[in-house]
Amino acid sequence: MFRFRKLLLTLFIIGFSYLNAFSQRTEILLDEGWKFSKGSFPNAAMPGFNDSRWETVSVPHDWAISGPFDKEIDKQVNIITQNGEDKPSEKTGRTGALPYIGEGWYRKSLNLPVIKANQKVLLQIDGAMSEPRVYLNGKLVGQWNYGYNYFYIDITNEIKPNNNLLAIHLNNKAKSSRWYPGAGLYRNIHLIIKEENSVDQWGISITTPIVKKEFAKVNIKTKLTGANIRLVTQILDASGKQVAIDTAKSIFGNEADQTIRLSNPNLWSPETPYLYTSVSNVYEGNVLKDVVKTRFGVREISYRAGTGFSLNGEVRKFKGVCLHHDLGPLGSAINTAALRRQLTILKEMGCNAIRSSHNMPSPEQLELCDEMGFMFLAESFDEWAKAKVDNGYHLYFDTDAEKDVVNLVRATKNHPCIVMWSSGNEVPDQFGAEGVKRAKWLQEIFHREDPTRPVTVGMDQVKATMQSGFGALLDVPGLNYRVHLYQEAYNAFPQGFILGSETASTVSSRGIYKFPVVKGIDKQYDDLQTSSYDMEYCSWSNLPDDDFVLQDDKPWVIGEFVWTGFDYLGEPTPYDASWPARSSYFGMSDLAGLPKDRYYLYKSRWNKNEPTLHLLPHWNWAGREGQITPVFVYTSYDSAELFLNGKSLGVRKKDNSTPQNRYRLMWMDVKYEPGTLKVVAFDSNGKAVKEEQVVTAGKPYKVVLTADRKEISADGKDLSYVTVSVVDKNGNPCPTATNALKFDVKGAGKFKAVCNGDATSLESFVKPTMKLFSGKLVVLVQSDKKGGIIELSVNGKSLKSESIKIISK
Repeated sequence: MFRFRKLLLTLFIIGFSYLNAFSQRTEILLDEGWKFSKGSFPNAAMPGFNDSRWETVSVPHDWAISGPFDKEIDKQVNIITQNGEDKPSEKTGRTGALPYIGEGWYRKSLNLPVIKANQKVLLQIDGAMSEPRVYLNGKLVGQWNYGYNYFYIDITNEIKPNNNLLAIHLNNKAKSSRWYPGAGLYRNIHLIIKEENSVDQWGISITTPIVKKEFAKVNIKTKLTGANIRLVTQILDASGKQVAIDTAKSIFGNEADQTIRLSNPNLWSPETPYLYTSVSNVYEGNVLKDVVKTRFGVREISYRAGTGFSLNGEVRKFKGVCLHHDLGPLGSAINTAALRRQLTILKEMGCNAIRSSHNMPSPEQLELCDEMGFMFLAESFDEWAKAKVDNGYHLYFDTDAEKDVVNLVRATKNHPCIVMWSSGNEVPDQFGAEGVKRAKWLQEIFHREDPTRPVTVGMDQVKATMQSGFGALLDVPGLNYRVHLYQEAYNAFPQGFILGSETASTVSSRGIYKFPVVKGIDKQYDDLQTSSYDMEYCSWSNLPDDDFVLQDDKPWVIGEFVWTGFDYLGEPTPYDASWPARSSYFGMSDLAGLPKDRYYLYKSRWNKNEPTLHLLPHWNWAGREGQITPVFVYTSYDSAELFLNGKSLGVRKKDNSTPQNRYRLMWMDVKYEPGTLKVVAFDSNGKAVKEEQVVTAGKPYKVVLTADRKEISADGKDLSYVTVSVVDKNGNPCPTATNALKFDVKGAGKFKAVCNGDATSLESFVKPTMKLFSGKLVVLVQSDKKGGIIELSVNGKSLKSESIKIISK
């Protein structure tokens, strides 16, 4: 059983103008003024190197996302064993068909404030793809291999007050990933100046070993450097009011261990993500030397045979999704507004958990999950010692795995959102005794660094893990698919519960429907799309309804993480060998973040705060008059009546005859005729309570713009996502429109990117023109630092144009 309370480390950030007032610790974000070039430059680390012709960029930066798409990029001839393949074939678009392969250099000049005699200077890199080699004033000062990990370097002895040159070399090998990894300094870089007498970097560990309604026990372990120091720790509530304070009684081995009583605590949960702040004040005598602020949440987790997973004493199931790290048209470059939009869309669906697949999450993603209320399964590796791809993590496993896990845990363990670690995903090491040893070794490292959380592995070779003991040794046995083996695994494993660590892998293209409507495994079509009737899946996977049955009927199944919440770049299954497919079809929402029909199937089951009623397909089927065109309804209600042009097509009620009949309302014999298709839902008393309709639209007439946020921050980074669609003269959406559109942004911002969600589109994300896909696309508008009005104008041939104003301040 695991119990835990957790707090997130947030560094005390101060600007240059406040340096004298807060001289104890300064954090500087190194985001602007970088020079970048792709290629091999032997002397680029040296101060005298001429970079005047290099591109000036801001970090985070992904050098590959601007394209172009190219079939020849990272073309692989191999066997994907995870897909059940037994012979090699050519794979195109597997890593997104974007130019991420090769070397790249970043250079930046650094002029620092005065560094005092007893101060230290650290450089922290949250992620760099890949194999970063860090040079300061021409000298190699640090390096790392794993592009998804965080690391920091002590550069105190190499830094000068002025005229420093920071240079970072990156190298992305071909055949190093199974999806689009991105390229460049894609996460944030921090410069930290602190006193010698101070808190160690990542040196605070906060847990809550006792949580009751009346009080919570907050345990804070603080690693310190220096001598003759005193530690005073405050706890602030969400409003900033001090609610507890304690002075460490003693410091043993440079670590203070404090237990602080917190009266009448507010507990952290997805519904109430309440955050406290611990303020660690380090004194030498009466002189304040360091201040570190750490956000945390008071909560308890437990995993028990019989009851499964509990949060704060309440049994609950994970209603989770898997997410790759790319942000669609932004690529891998981290952006908080983009992450927040993703999580907002998932929250509205009723999602309560995220799995970082198959890599270590960004600090910004964890911070948002703390704030917005998502439980988190933090994953580490997609490979151990045995290879999936030629140049994957297996090259570093023996030398780097321990230090990579250590950095993951120490950098993130104070986040209340994290409720579980994963040491791997579908690793080929599941077979044999060596794999069992590796699983045990990694799990013990996690336990040593954090004894409060359990460890899982996403297992796809379930039979093998039953026989070898691999699955039995894990804290949480995670099954990727294999719904037919759940009962056998539950009987075989001693833990008394099973987690659906990866589920469904149903495929669909937003707004695309195929006939006849039947279950299909690895179905392929000439247009390289998949059907949004949500009846198609992969050879190793299943339909969502099969997982719903297990989640609802088996109390020992503790939840699921659906593959995936959003489409992602690369891995275009079932079209791995077909061009121009270059991104996935698995998402509940497409690459632009627009919900597919399947989004509403999950919402009807997961979102308990508002009723769901969603009707599909669209009703523009010229040429199908009189042909069978089935109608599905995804709803939280048990029954509904369907009408076509005012005529009832009957009432359907959910039943247990098939998994689909249990969770969907289906009219399989509807014959298409243009007009109005309407559904009326009934409550448990048979009263009509909600209705939805779709209408046959005429020709596209006018552009319609809808912004997710009409007011954004003037920080040069914030984004407004503007959904662009077209309607006919009567205002009816045109669901099959493919008009080419142009975008123009004026005022206090700029055009950032555009995406239509079409997995086969080769149009650039960064050029201000694109075709609609299934009647929609999304334009990203970014603020500048001056503030004011941003105006986006959209026009297309034979369409009435439209504009929208966004305030930046």
